[in-house]
Amino acid sequence: MVLIAPSLLAADFLHLEKDVETVNSHADIFHLDVMDGSFVPNISFGFPVVSAVAEIALKPLDVHLMIVNPEKYVERFAKAGASFISFHYEAAGSASGELLSRIKSLGVKAGIAINPDCPVEDIFPYLLQADFVLIMSVFAGFGGQKFIPESLERISKVKAELERMELNDVAIEVDGGVGPANARALKDAGASMLVAGSSVFKAPDPAAAIKAMREA
Repeated sequence: MVLIAPSLLAADFLHLEKDVETVNSHADIFHLDVMDGSFVPNISFGFPVVSAVAEIALKPLDVHLMIVNPEKYVERFAKAGASFISFHYEAAGSASGELLSRIKSLGVKAGIAINPDCPVEDIFPYLLQADFVLIMSVFAGFGGQKFIPESLERISKVKAELERMELNDVAIEVDGGVGPANARALKDAGASMLVAGSSVFKAPDPAAAIKAMREA
């Protein structure tokens, strides 16, 4: 079954508790994008918001680090309440394997993320150490971007490699331009976790949007 992870980057920060309750009641995972203004040209939120959401969250927190030097912060995000932590291969490079192992040692599921211009083959050496792979279907840094269609082929390549390596428990998460219109295609390509921001929180009925993606 595919898991739906609404991205709080698109939530109403003046009424954040309301959107947290929407995820608690209808979705599976909270997705929290942490941006530093260096790795990506935008700044979002950090430890205080993650900790505040963790206090009332009934579903796991998935923290996506779009930051330089992610190794400096994984312990603090784990303590703040993260159940999943992903970092970008472009930020960690050859230290990715060590960082994945370090995240797992904290009792947190570890993920490696890649942008659309990074060949998926670059992360194949680290799949054995990963709990999940996060494939960006837009460029990291801003919400509301259009889905890049070539992402479907990239998902399929990762899925095929996971099957070849018999890593059937490693999940494929997709983030960027995800919604009811492409949820079925993403599932068919091999995605098992769908991150959706605007298509959930900007929808007239967020619960219906989540249900549509789950049942696509």
